[in-house]
Amino acid sequence: MMEPVPGALGTSASLALRLGQTIFSSASLLFMCLDVEFYNYTSFSYLVTVMALVTPWSVSLTLIDAYSVFIKCLPRQPRVLLIVIVGDWALSFLSLAAACSTAIVTSFLVNVGTPYCWSKLCS
Repeated sequence: MMEPVPGALGTSASLALRLGQTIFSSASLLFMCLDVEFYNYTSFSYLVTVMALVTPWSVSLTLIDAYSVFIKCLPRQPRVLLIVIVGDWALSFLSLAAACSTAIVTSFLVNVGTPYCWSKLCS
């Protein structure tokens, strides 16, 4: 019998990683939506949109992992695993693109100065 891969679906490591993903995507979404006027910049809106997609995905996979760990019933259907793999792959690239575009715009706004950057946004 083969050893399970660390972080594979249905392991306690996977549950911990999914829980962390849920917490950090929710925190990112929460802090981006609180008291900052970022809607004028497309990259910030894109980051909020991506995090709004990542958060329910993370919550649902956290629930699946929790069920798998505590009930000891692994979802081994190839279609389920394919959906998880493709969903994780797509959302990871979208998250990377959103983070990179937001970092570039933030760097630009800080370096350009006051004409483009309000004090509340760049502080």
